[in-house]
Amino acid sequence: MTSRGDDPEPWAPAENLPSDARRMGLSRSVPDGALLELAGSLDSTKRSHRLIAWILLVVMVVPVLLTVVSLVR
Repeated sequence: MTSRGDDPEPWAPAENLPSDARRMGLSRSVPDGALLELAGSLDSTKRSHRLIAWILLVVMVVPVLLTVVSLVR
């Protein structure tokens, strides 16, 4: 930040974290914040970004489904 604290440095990468996540203290340097940063930087008009979003969804859902299946058995 500059001396006034209102403008980010020109070399600092853009923040794509939601304001709620920033209020909770998350940043890109913690795992949960880094995942939110990645998800927030995806652009739905790009095919590769949509593919990454689907991969992230599968990675998040598969462990939950496996846990539910093991509990049901």
